[in-house]
Amino acid sequence: MKLSFALAGALLISLLPTTLASFWELTGDILCHDPSIIKEGSRWYTFCTGDGIQVLTSEDGLSWVRAPQIFLSALSWWTKYVPSFTGMSVWAPDVNVFNNRVYLFYAVSTFGSQTSAIGLATADTIGAGSWSDQGVILTSDSSKDYNAIDPNLIVDQSGQPWLAFGSFWSGLKITKLDPNTMKPTGSIYSIAAQPDLDGEIEAPNIVYHDGYYYLFASIGLCCRGTDSTYRIIYTRSKSITGPYVDANGVDALDGGGTVLDSGNVRWKGPGGQDISDGVIARHAYDADDNGTAKLLINDLNWSNGWPTY
Repeated sequence: MKLSFALAGALLISLLPTTLASFWELTGDILCHDPSIIKEGSRWYTFCTGDGIQVLTSEDGLSWVRAPQIFLSALSWWTKYVPSFTGMSVWAPDVNVFNNRVYLFYAVSTFGSQTSAIGLATADTIGAGSWSDQGVILTSDSSKDYNAIDPNLIVDQSGQPWLAFGSFWSGLKITKLDPNTMKPTGSIYSIAAQPDLDGEIEAPNIVYHDGYYYLFASIGLCCRGTDSTYRIIYTRSKSITGPYVDANGVDALDGGGTVLDSGNVRWKGPGGQDISDGVIARHAYDADDNGTAKLLINDLNWSNGWPTY
């Protein structure tokens, strides 16, 4: 009988949301894919994949409304570097503040293609808007061993900016940025790969905590609604360029990665994560709403040197 109760309890836990204590109960417009979250003053903003880069905003982080998109029309250089690109849907925005200016990186590509480009827009503040196009930052094509999408700006402990990026092919990369132009300078380093998953890794996001750089990534497949196999993993390194290892000491380049979130009975395929202001945002596909991608937010905690909900 005790065993039966234990099994029943474990089953109940598995059916609940990721956590109860730190899971934010969101309301309003939370339709979002590949979120990047940031707090400016007392207001929250989340930038999402979509036409012209979609923007959500909230006064309390719980009740969300949609704000005007960043780009109202396509930029001319998008099709110069990605000739097959049509429409306005740009991917995986990443928003951060560096040297008192807001930097918004994003990707232009088409599904399954290695012909891609990472762009940059800047603003004095998010609230004021008035975004300035800074053009193309990094490109890829079939001659490269990487895909120039899913950018993430990280500033190391010396104040040096870096750009992590990558999707499939040979995995995730990082390169140093010129702090004046915010364009790559120097080598491109490999930091993570999934050779046993046919390269299914993308969406790098790096944060510094208590002596380590933590690399979060999404592995598996996105964009398939409730059939998505996305899940969030993490590794860490003393150096921003690696080597990154998981909680079992497995190198991220050898497929290492400790699973943080693999979803539950309602929220399928969590991924596209972003860590900022003590929280982790990600999208997941809502099984109660025909697999619609929605924003999820949790407090990000730390235990014995590793991230946890």
